[in-house]
Amino acid sequence: MKLYVGNLSFQSSSADLEELFEAHGQVVDAAIVMDKMTNRSRGFGFVTMGSAEEGQAAINALNGKQVDGRALTVNEARPREDFGGGNGGGNRRSGGNDRDRGARRRY
Repeated sequence: MKLYVGNLSFQSSSADLEELFEAHGQVVDAAIVMDKMTNRSRGFGFVTMGSAEEGQAAINALNGKQVDGRALTVNEARPREDFGGGNGGGNRRSGGNDRDRGARRRY
């Protein structure tokens, strides 16, 4: 079971995350999401637990728990939403055109 972990201290490491969650079952993977430009923590991460039961136990134990002065948000990770592609959603600056929005142009 993959878990989202939010409101982490910016000093937290992936090892810290793994250590925090291993008390609740097998940690398959633990990773803090890093900003690509600054290579600093973005304040959230993901932990993959060995089973759904272990994941639920970690959620029950750690959601709202104070760690480094911050109340953690722990819940089941949801897949990223696809923000679409193609014509850029009809915004002029992103490639749409007036016809996409039903607008009429006067010449």
